[in-house]
Amino acid sequence: AIGGLSVGEPKSEMIKVLDGLASELPNESPRYLMGVGTPADLLESVRRGVDMFDCVMPTRNARNGHLFTSTGIVKLRNARHKTSVEPLDRNCDCYTCQNFSRAYLAHLDKCNEILGSQLATIHNLRYYQRHMAAIRSAIEAGTLDDYANEFYARLESEGET
Repeated sequence: AIGGLSVGEPKSEMIKVLDGLASELPNESPRYLMGVGTPADLLESVRRGVDMFDCVMPTRNARNGHLFTSTGIVKLRNARHKTSVEPLDRNCDCYTCQNFSRAYLAHLDKCNEILGSQLATIHNLRYYQRHMAAIRSAIEAGTLDDYANEFYARLESEGET
């Protein structure tokens, strides 16, 4: 288990520690990183040999109206979502994206309706499932670096909304 890397230090320090540990930990044993949880952190950790994670980020962010999408973070409290009839993420197959608009999700969030937190959590957890599945597929295909480049390019082109 690897811990103590998500308590305020710069990301570059976390990467430096993970780079140093890669050669010290046995390849045949699972590597568990505690408390690290942005999608980019997960990707960079996997690239350095980490196998398992735990983090409250997907659920905490969901409760605060911050939703992960294939093109970046959507902040439901931004005014632009108040009347948006588009789904949260057109590339997502989750129940939330298939059935509810950004406007409805923003309304639920504004009213502190528990359904809003539930739908946001469903989405964020599904986003993480899809992200990790894509990482596993890229590893199996030998294209993890390509996946990482595409992941970062999508975030740079879209960013936060």
